[in-house]
Amino acid sequence: MSGPCGEKPVLEASPTMSLWEFEDSHSRQGTPRPGQEPAAEEASALELQMKVDFFRKLGYSSTEIHSVLQKLGVQADTNTVLGELVKHGTATEREHQTSPDPCPQLPLVPRGGGTPKAPNLEPPLPEEEKEGSDLRPVVIDGSNVAMSHGNKEVFSCRGILLAVNWFLERGHTDITVFVPSWRKEQPRPDVPITDQHILRELEKKKILVFTPSRRVGGKRVVCYDDRFIVKLAYESDGIVVSNDTYRDLQGERQEWKRFIEERLLMYSFVNDNKACHRPLLSN
Repeated sequence: MSGPCGEKPVLEASPTMSLWEFEDSHSRQGTPRPGQEPAAEEASALELQMKVDFFRKLGYSSTEIHSVLQKLGVQADTNTVLGELVKHGTATEREHQTSPDPCPQLPLVPRGGGTPKAPNLEPPLPEEEKEGSDLRPVVIDGSNVAMSHGNKEVFSCRGILLAVNWFLERGHTDITVFVPSWRKEQPRPDVPITDQHILRELEKKKILVFTPSRRVGGKRVVCYDDRFIVKLAYESDGIVVSNDTYRDLQGERQEWKRFIEERLLMYSFVNDNKACHRPLLSN
């Protein structure tokens, strides 16, 4: 049908046309005649699915959308449905805030997974133990200490015990004493030894270590125990307790020379009941 001037009339959309009416007008273009249209139930189901998909994109759940559409009807316009969804969401949040939580609050889990740690029921370490954990390992030259306590005439094992106890009383836990293994043999007049049982006792406590020795052709062959002493102290970043300056070992390795200069702890005995130590050079 044409107008007076031969122009076709233009259909204008009503300002009050809803989004769904506008979409329906587009969907009707090019659709088949009434005889070919789908059944009314299928059209209603299609419209319902379109509305559900639309509001799900806005962040609402299918349950909320179906509940509101069941209340307002499928033909309700977009603004009405959206307003009802907003009211529905606010009411749901209010119910959650007022209703008591039936489940106890779960413990927080650190980011990255894992199970929460149980509270530590162990008592804190005493101050002495905390300080002891920062102390350096101690390596004692057993022969030097024992002969010094015996006035260089007798191998006095009591002197070794006094030195060990002196460090234990000050919180040290890593203490090693080196003594040649032949000191376990029966004492002889030319090599007197006193309180020999102390060596066994300290060995059982894993404080004293015997350096190897053996007899070849009736003669005693011993290892150079000074090298054991300096090597262990150097590798463990500890200190050496001795009045020996180990000049021969200082000449073997430059790093040992510097270590001995900085970590050699010299001593003297007083009143036969404790060892008093003084550092030659300290850090």
